[in-house]
Amino acid sequence: MNHIIHSRFVASVSDLKKNPMEVVGNGFGEAVAILNRNNPAFYCVPAEMYEKLMDLIEDKELLKLAEQVDDTETVKVSINDLRTRVRKERPKEV
Repeated sequence: MNHIIHSRFVASVSDLKKNPMEVVGNGFGEAVAILNRNNPAFYCVPAEMYEKLMDLIEDKELLKLAEQVDDTETVKVSINDLRTRVRKERPKEV
């Protein structure tokens, strides 16, 4: 069975056992696919990249929530109407 490897860098489970920090370093900040019998078993992801991924996931979830809540009608108003309203609402200076 063929598997797609979603990384430019690969290492074997044996390499990871021998020197995990070297495997991570050889990924130059990117994820490293860890292979078991030439099939990807998991991905070794540096902490900085993992944090960015978590931020992206959180942003996507927040956007989804915002889209669910955003069901209010919009009203088109010209900038001149807004300026007129602001002038009327300001208290007169003494």
